[in-house]
Amino acid sequence: MSAVDSPRFEVGYAKSAVQIVALIYGIVFLAVGILGFIPGITTGYDQLMFAGHMSGAMLLGIFQVSVLHNIVHLLYGVVGLICTRRILAARQYLIWGGIIYAALWIYGLVVSEESMANFVPLNDADDWLHFALAVTMILLGIFTPPKRARTVRE
Repeated sequence: MSAVDSPRFEVGYAKSAVQIVALIYGIVFLAVGILGFIPGITTGYDQLMFAGHMSGAMLLGIFQVSVLHNIVHLLYGVVGLICTRRILAARQYLIWGGIIYAALWIYGLVVSEESMANFVPLNDADDWLHFALAVTMILLGIFTPPKRARTVRE
């Protein structure tokens, strides 16, 4: 058995659909976390604060961000990439990540944008994006097939 035929060397071996979906979310969260630190893509960059509703930085001029908010996106992305290694972990990442985003959506609706409790910070655009993320992540986590995709080599 050559190194290429070894089960440890997975050339031609596709990940399952749920792992690919988790990978996509992980990459997007990483990208968003990075973009939140780039002046120009993040408007009002000179008003970027570590945390709190007073941060005036806006990713794409729409989503209010802070250093903490960007770090959370980066961590979400890293966890997503790590979870793509196993089907169950990818599924749990999507479902539990969606549940966390549902909680953030509700939190954003309940807490005033000017409140000290709005420490992440969140604005209306963030709230509705969190709703969309909650719905899509939970549904994709539940309904994306767990079986590995067939490849030409199989």
